[in-house]
Amino acid sequence: MKKETKIKNILIQNNTYLIFLGLVIVCALLSNTFLTTMNIRNIALQQSGPICVVLGMLFVILTGGIDLSVGSVMALGAAAAAYMIVNWNMHFILAMLITVLIGLVAGAFTGILVAFAKFQGFVASLAMMTMARGLALMITRGAPIRMEKDTLGTLVNKEYAYPMLFLVLIAILIFVFIQKYTAFGRIVIAIGSNIKSVELAGIHVRRYLVAVYAISGFMSALAGIFIAARSSTGSATIGNAQELDAIAACVIGGASLAGGKGNVTKAVVGALVLALISNIMNLCAVPAYPQDVIKGIIIILAVLLQLMTDKSDTTV
Repeated sequence: MKKETKIKNILIQNNTYLIFLGLVIVCALLSNTFLTTMNIRNIALQQSGPICVVLGMLFVILTGGIDLSVGSVMALGAAAAAYMIVNWNMHFILAMLITVLIGLVAGAFTGILVAFAKFQGFVASLAMMTMARGLALMITRGAPIRMEKDTLGTLVNKEYAYPMLFLVLIAILIFVFIQKYTAFGRIVIAIGSNIKSVELAGIHVRRYLVAVYAISGFMSALAGIFIAARSSTGSATIGNAQELDAIAACVIGGASLAGGKGNVTKAVVGALVLALISNIMNLCAVPAYPQDVIKGIIIILAVLLQLMTDKSDTTV
């Protein structure tokens, strides 16, 4: 009996990974090209940006908040980087550094509204979503800014072993370390679990709220750079509806929108689950419009499975 309970607990704790593994098997059966090196590489490159967004979004969700501005900050990041490279002849690395600082400031502004002005995260980030998208349109004047391939395109250059993939891997490892081995990670989770208790412990909660939104803005701007690198184009349309995918990835990864529960590696796997769904539908030549319906149904099933296993976990 104890052995059965132990196995059940293992399955419940790793349900996100099991969903991903099951989806990989199904995709491999549906398409002969799914497991090819080229397809796996394309998935990795395509998801570099979205994974960065998910990492930032997760920390906001852990505090019980939400950041709807991530897609717009992505567009702002892509537009700002492209503008500096093309119009100011700035080296792409310096342009990247300035761009992520812009994202950090945008996120921190949202965090200040939440922490000090007592705005709800939904409202504060909604305002930033509108402003960031507007700024991106102003920078680009509504037209994509095209860059030379030896600028941001270097991040996806095969000759340099795809630097973008290494940057994303480093980001994942950093976030895993922060969540598991630092006081910051533990306090962020504690804020989402019981903010009153954290305040009574003498911890300055406002600082942490500003920090998580700043991190989200930073990662969103970085994601915008990565998306722009793949096409060597900075556009104000980048990141449309990315906030919804990021939230879905976190939830599929087992995060609670009420805060206090979530895991970095599972959130990343959640993002990959969404990527596999889109990839296999493209490989199977599913028309564009039904793809959103099918994707939505699969997300619902994945979340229902998470909820069912969570209930089982509480009764074990």
